[in-house]
Amino acid sequence: MTENPDWNGLRTVVAGLGLSGVSAARVLRDLGAEVTVVDGGDGPALRAKAADLTGITVRLGDGATLPEGTELVVTSPGWPPNSPLFLAADAAGVPVWGDVELAWRLRRPHPATGEPAPWLAVTGTNGKTTTVQMLASILTAAGARTAAVGNVGVSVLDAVLAEEPYDVLAVELSSYQLHWAPSLRPHSAAVLNLAPDHLDWHGSMEAYAADKGRIYEGNKVACVYNLADPATEALVREADVEEGCRAIGFGLDTPSLSNFGVVDGLLVDRAFVEDRANNAAEIGAVSDIVPPAPHNVANALAAAALARAYGVDAKAVRDGLRAFRPDAHRIAQVAVVGEVTYIDDSKATNTHAAAASLAAYEPVVWIAGGLAKGATFDELAASAADRLRAAVLIGQDRALIREALARHAPDVPVVEAAEGQTGAVAMAEVVRTAASLAKPGDTVLLAPACASMDMFTNYNERGDLFAAAVLDLME
Repeated sequence: MTENPDWNGLRTVVAGLGLSGVSAARVLRDLGAEVTVVDGGDGPALRAKAADLTGITVRLGDGATLPEGTELVVTSPGWPPNSPLFLAADAAGVPVWGDVELAWRLRRPHPATGEPAPWLAVTGTNGKTTTVQMLASILTAAGARTAAVGNVGVSVLDAVLAEEPYDVLAVELSSYQLHWAPSLRPHSAAVLNLAPDHLDWHGSMEAYAADKGRIYEGNKVACVYNLADPATEALVREADVEEGCRAIGFGLDTPSLSNFGVVDGLLVDRAFVEDRANNAAEIGAVSDIVPPAPHNVANALAAAALARAYGVDAKAVRDGLRAFRPDAHRIAQVAVVGEVTYIDDSKATNTHAAAASLAAYEPVVWIAGGLAKGATFDELAASAADRLRAAVLIGQDRALIREALARHAPDVPVVEAAEGQTGAVAMAEVVRTAASLAKPGDTVLLAPACASMDMFTNYNERGDLFAAAVLDLME
């Protein structure tokens, strides 16, 4: 298919009736394409959505197959590559794009520059949303019209088609989205970290990493990587970038040449300064970051590196970081009760995120468990053993964590919540149990390392019920 196809009458199929699928279907319809949406599900909710899509054909359930004559498939992020729809498209020579690929191709020139707004892109196993929101805060402090878009905030399609154009976009991209975005060429991009996740979708760790690495392809100014995670630097080395694009590392130690780091509590840039062999720029302080947990400081350095690659001055970086506050359920302090601090990190839905959270506190009464998604917990248990006062285990796959703790932290008391309970009742018991195990000066940390859907609607509900149970303790 050409770079800029003739949309009028183009026979397109959109996979999925989720938010991104509905958005893509409407955009394609408005461009003049013939649009069919397919979804393997069925039921009243999906049928109601379908009824709202005027001028669009919707096929549910068994009808989620490739229609004859299809010329383009646009997929929602969650559909795996081995779906029959995509296998049929491949056999028929029909290209498959994601919503990000579609948005990239629909970018419009900015009236002030004559060029589309540049994308500063972020991916990684953990920290993407926080980093992109930090970046948007910095860009706003610099006076740019911007938004956090992609896998967070504003839909990327809505952003590129906005009536009032953006100057620059801070774009969060998942591995799913990157898999289906072959033309994407950001101004600069960062991979924050790499740890096993979504392997059921990608098929292997190698395939997962390769999709993450797509974010570096064609970068113009900077490929930002994590000095503490050699796999991210390896992705930079493999990327095909524009001439002059630089590799910029970030880490929590004193930065070497061309890197970002920390010196005596200050955030420091030794990459985007004159005579960087001898000079550095102070771009903020650890105390500017809320909360100042190590992994959150690393997120801030990655955001700062992308902003500096775009040309933002040091003062705007500092002001943007000071103005930023994280979303709920991300290492959020709920309360201090009886000299025990209660932290909600319900968003820590995998072992990598939980390890970062556990590293920020000690001693810890750890609340963990849920749906493991195929994860193993030996490395996490071993790394956290010296920080744990006790553990309270919940959820379907709690036994995996219990067994890992028995192997690597046998002296740590482990209490399992009653089986069969869900929602508020379960969380109230868990918090009371954790409180009974904690001592003054301890932290009770909800960092489950697992998904939530076995006991709660989502991680948001899990965190909300944790906070409510803690507040009940205060009363």
